[in-house]
Amino acid sequence: MGRIFENPAVIIVLIIVVVLLFAAPKLPGMARSLGQSMRIIKSEVKEMKNDGREDKPAPAPEAPVEGKIVNNPAQPGSTPGDGTGTGTGAQS
Repeated sequence: MGRIFENPAVIIVLIIVVVLLFAAPKLPGMARSLGQSMRIIKSEVKEMKNDGREDKPAPAPEAPVEGKIVNNPAQPGSTPGDGTGTGTGAQS
């Protein structure tokens, strides 16, 4: 029994046989997740390389929107201009 561990090739073959016998149903899923992880790493590395150099100009900011405050007429005791409205935006 002591001669099995003298040759590393025998140990490697035994490990491969054990893995194939006991983990065969899980191998496709493990290979799929490994491939997916490699694609993610590849895209992240590519993004890191292009991170510092942006050739396209920054998008122009949108024009400001002007709004009016609208009072809720359903509230009792509300008078025009008392600031209890539900609208948002700047007063005009």
